Amino acid sequence: MAERGAEQRIALVLEYDGTGFSGWQRQDDAPSVQEALEGAVSRIANHPVAVVCAGRTDAGVHAAAQVVHFDTTASRPLHAWVLGTNAQLPETVSVRSAHAVDADFHARYQAQRRGYRYVFLCRRARPALLRHRVAWTHHELDEGRMHRAAQALVGEHDFSAFRAAACQAPHAVREVYRLDVHRHGELLFIDIEANAFVHHMVRNIAGTLMAVGTGEQPEHWPAGLLAAGDRTRSGMTAPAAGLYLTRVVYPSHYGLPTRGQWPFLA
Repeated sequence: MAERGAEQRIALVLEYDGTGFSGWQRQDDAPSVQEALEGAVSRIANHPVAVVCAGRTDAGVHAAAQVVHFDTTASRPLHAWVLGTNAQLPETVSVRSAHAVDADFHARYQAQRRGYRYVFLCRRARPALLRHRVAWTHHELDEGRMHRAAQALVGEHDFSAFRAAACQAPHAVREVYRLDVHRHGELLFIDIEANAFVHHMVRNIAGTLMAVGTGEQPEHWPAGLLAAGDRTRSGMTAPAAGLYLTRVVYPSHYGLPTRGQWPFLA
């Protein structure tokens, strides 16, 4: 019989390729990251386990540093939660580290900020090797225009203009700490950090900035959209493939890593 002890709370940091999933959240009729992880952890714990994540990701969105927590009475060394769980997971999901945390730790509610990176490939030819890893555009994007336009969105605002119609959050007020656009060769990056995000907020901001980057819209357009608060006037929802959850920050005493490490995500 598996060894049991007092209930303890474990935090996991994981990465995943979201291509084949319906998103983070468990679905009745489609594979989800949550379902895969809960099944794997439950087999190692030898009892049903429910996990709570730092931020739900959409279908096709990836993560380099998703954080979850769960409660268990199973007595396991921390490395067993990593190696054992990974042995039960599909190859597109991997636990990077496990941490014993205080009972008051909550992966979602105690996250102080979350960071995402959008990766765009700007070239005429469609990608093959990176087809599920980047958002491809054959248009040339002016990162300078995009960066300047993006600064109007930094700070605490009502982001209703960038909120999906299906969003269930009670309000759209969020604080964006930074929103940077920069380039490395054919790759263009949009980095955004905020205390939280409403549904599709990052993808809608990215689509809006794309319209500025192509010259279709002026630099002051995002500021006007923000003030108007009307989603129907904003830009397209950018593709999921190029979006990564790269950072979740908690109070330092929990000792959790805050950033994913991967070649163009570090």
